[in-house]
Amino acid sequence: MSCFLQAPVAHTILSSASSCRTVRRTKALKLRCGALGAKNAAKIPMPPINPKDPFLSKLASVASSSPEAVLNSSANPDTPPFLDLFEPPKLMATPAQVERSVSYNEHRPRSPPPDLPSLLLNGRIVYIGMPLVPAVTELVVAELMYLQWMDPKQPIYLYINSTGTTRDDGETVGMETEGFAIYDALMQLQNEIHTVAVGAAIGQACLLLSAGTKGKRFMMPHAKGAR
Repeated sequence: MSCFLQAPVAHTILSSASSCRTVRRTKALKLRCGALGAKNAAKIPMPPINPKDPFLSKLASVASSSPEAVLNSSANPDTPPFLDLFEPPKLMATPAQVERSVSYNEHRPRSPPPDLPSLLLNGRIVYIGMPLVPAVTELVVAELMYLQWMDPKQPIYLYINSTGTTRDDGETVGMETEGFAIYDALMQLQNEIHTVAVGAAIGQACLLLSAGTKGKRFMMPHAKGAR
């Protein structure tokens, strides 16, 4: 009878001892996992906080001046947090406002852009592309004088595509003195003159082609010249 009574007691003691060991193992495992988690968390690199970040600077200034505004900030799931602390964005200026702004007008030219002869003149190029009428002679002589005044040592490039003082049909449109005026101006220059015939150099225009510095007179492959 005593043997039958001792068996359940021994079984109860063994089961309680095994449950205690299981609890201890579970606690040890949790402690070990917690230690590993803390160790791994310590290894995760944290991005440095930029002290010049405008968002953080604004948030810090608001928190120092009125902490209740930060604490009572509305938690709207549709917008990022603390966005209501900042001023709403301003609309872009209209084209009319940009046109009247000072910063825009600073970079605008004060005068209309130069015409094509002026751009060529900046490269020391004089182009004769029509018959020699008084207006053409006046402009060419003025350009030659201006280029010599700018730099008497740099060469001047004279491109010619003209039928002289006549048109293609032979009708006279200018006096021969128009061509002689340009020729005399070329002879008085101190600069080296490069003459290039493009298209045609006929009549007085052929005279201007021959007024270039020796060795600096050129004709394009399909240009024609006739006296």
